[in-house]
Amino acid sequence: MSRSDIYPLFFLFLLLSFRTVLAQNPVFACDVDGNPSLANFAFCNRSLDIDSRVKDLVGRLTLQEKVGFLGNKAVAVTRLGIPSYEWWSEALHGVSYVGPGTHFSSLVPGATSFPQVILTAASFNTTLFTAIGKVVSTEARAMYNVGLAGLTFWSPNVNIFRDPRWGRGQETPGEDPLLSSKYGSSYVKGLQEADEPDKLKVGACCKHYTAYDVDNWKGIQRYTFNAIVTKQDLGDTFNPPFKSCVTDGNVASVMCSYNQVNGKPTCADSDLLAGTIRGDWKLNGYIVSDCDSVDVLYNSQHYTKTPEDAAAITIKSVNMHDCNQFTTGLDLDCGTFLPQHSQAAVQAGKLAETDVDRAIGNNFATQIRLGFFDGNPSKLPYGGLGPSDVCTKDNQELAREAARQGIVLLKNSNDALPLNPSKLGSLAVIGPNINVTKTMIGNYEGTPCKYTTPLQGLIQAASNSKITAVQGCSDVSCSANGFQLNPAKQAAAQADVTILIVGADQSIEREGFDRTDLNLPGQQTVLVQEVTKAAKGLVILVIMSGGPFDITFAKNDDKISSILWVGYPGEAGGAAIADVLYGKFNPSGRLPVTWYPQSFADKVPMTDMRMRPDSSTGYPGRTYRFYTGDVVYSFGDGLSYTNFKHKLINAPKLVSVPLEEGHECYKKSCSSIDVTESLCQNLAFDVHMRVENSGAMVGGHTIFLFYTPPNVHNSPKKHLLGFEKVKLEPKAARNVVFSVDFCRDMSLVDEMGNKKVALGSHVLHVGDLKHFLTVGV
Repeated sequence: MSRSDIYPLFFLFLLLSFRTVLAQNPVFACDVDGNPSLANFAFCNRSLDIDSRVKDLVGRLTLQEKVGFLGNKAVAVTRLGIPSYEWWSEALHGVSYVGPGTHFSSLVPGATSFPQVILTAASFNTTLFTAIGKVVSTEARAMYNVGLAGLTFWSPNVNIFRDPRWGRGQETPGEDPLLSSKYGSSYVKGLQEADEPDKLKVGACCKHYTAYDVDNWKGIQRYTFNAIVTKQDLGDTFNPPFKSCVTDGNVASVMCSYNQVNGKPTCADSDLLAGTIRGDWKLNGYIVSDCDSVDVLYNSQHYTKTPEDAAAITIKSVNMHDCNQFTTGLDLDCGTFLPQHSQAAVQAGKLAETDVDRAIGNNFATQIRLGFFDGNPSKLPYGGLGPSDVCTKDNQELAREAARQGIVLLKNSNDALPLNPSKLGSLAVIGPNINVTKTMIGNYEGTPCKYTTPLQGLIQAASNSKITAVQGCSDVSCSANGFQLNPAKQAAAQADVTILIVGADQSIEREGFDRTDLNLPGQQTVLVQEVTKAAKGLVILVIMSGGPFDITFAKNDDKISSILWVGYPGEAGGAAIADVLYGKFNPSGRLPVTWYPQSFADKVPMTDMRMRPDSSTGYPGRTYRFYTGDVVYSFGDGLSYTNFKHKLINAPKLVSVPLEEGHECYKKSCSSIDVTESLCQNLAFDVHMRVENSGAMVGGHTIFLFYTPPNVHNSPKKHLLGFEKVKLEPKAARNVVFSVDFCRDMSLVDEMGNKKVALGSHVLHVGDLKHFLTVGV
């Protein structure tokens, strides 16, 4: 080994040693026990209100110090006992090593890695969403206490999965605004909710605001993409999940995105930031940029002439809904642009120091709510958490349960599943994803507690069976060089059951990389078809992926008895897959996205942001709410090993909208009415359902309440009003009540972005049941 080889290793050793020392001896702000003089600072006084503490701290800082708090790597101010703080940590589906704020060590070598969000969302179980958030925040706090993590985690991703080719769709709860809203607010509550009022366990962040779902498609980059979005689509599709994060989840932060919306960078749009997030939704927290977004709007989008202009236009903002209310736009830059250029912007008169004060004040207020300025956490709530609270048996079991609840059974001809391991003589397990590890945890991942691969799960569940494993392809690209068809065919020809596990990984779909088609990668389709032809017994197809594929060939192939989609199922994915295949768990997941045919990708540009169809040009629209074309599988599809029946017990047939005396709609026919506070009072009703498990196996079931509004304002053809997950024993029944707030749940957004109540005939749907509801004045 040469001297040039030794030096890098030596410095790496020093860095790791330094990190270990920091982890064992973390420095905490306002540690009065360690430095009694800090008790003289009001910002360290826990008995004072947040505003007073923020005012005191901001007042003690110089301008040079202040701008150091505008970046994700906040500066240390040793004279005030404030250590450096790294804002950027991630917790999309477990504590992640993405972002510099968190790392693993021998002290905490891993954390519970739950399924990628798209699969968890397929459970349609809000209780589960919150439970996962609670586990993640507990493990995060445990790591913070030993210096391995921060307190602010930039998750969840609540963007709408509008296009099936999007590389980051895997990170989202899917294509439906209600599901995305419920997931976002529920996960945020699990992360944030603390035992004390206005305190935070950890700080969550809903991202990427807004209309962001193009990363890199045919050379079109997210950094310079201008999303042309109608006010209507913004109001009823792209923005609702962010609104729910703020108004229902009380999220601590919202992250603005790289892209422009209608010609304006989102991080410099005062109407989107000050007007909507702060003005309309009343965010109690901070707004952060996606990483280097401010640099991007200056250097890549060339939106401003100077760096100082870029700093000024992002930080200072006027609430356009109330021009007398001055507030901040951006509070924190994930990057170094604002710390580098904000002081010069103030000195040039383009930015007031009070604008900087407001921005860092929002950041400090969040840290105070987190207890960052309360001293050593060992004496505070959650201070007793430590390494033993990470990767507990219960946490790992929840990861397995989450995967089981999300797995979707798409086809099960002649009740081929579940398999009976005691009667299964031989099994062929074939495909590039049969024994994967990291593939199962998707992106924005952390080091998991441990892995159970699909092959390991199947071996453990059917220990008496002869199992032959053949990849068929060396990896998911399944190129000609790594394609080994004959061994796969031979294994299938000799087995009682063949299980094919195919799909994708991060080489196919990821941040910064969108797909260009919807076919299985490389030679995977050939592998499935040829193995199926050669198979002696049952053939079961398992798709591991974030986004959907066109598998029409498999859906229509009678020799393929069953098809399952398992997402990226997390650290316990292999055990969960085996649990479902062998009937230890009855599948109850439902698709959170539409599965489109390849013809959709052939005809529709990913960059066309329109949700609604245009019959004049043949544009089919997007998602189940508007799409008019053929599908492979529909949003909400999913089978069970048992059967469920629905019965409508009670729902109103008429809803009367109260109008003020002399309203014009008493005199003439109106198709819709503006939503107002007075109009919406007492416009709520309940829908009473009864659901019965009429089969012979215990199972979970999601009841969907959809509605079809009158055909006004280009309304959705179908829209999800509510969903409820129940678990029923065989022959058991249960009543389910949906509480419907008419203005919140059934109002429409018109072409100008205004909320309307549609008059006329509405149709409520539950399964095959339909109930007609007339809304009048």
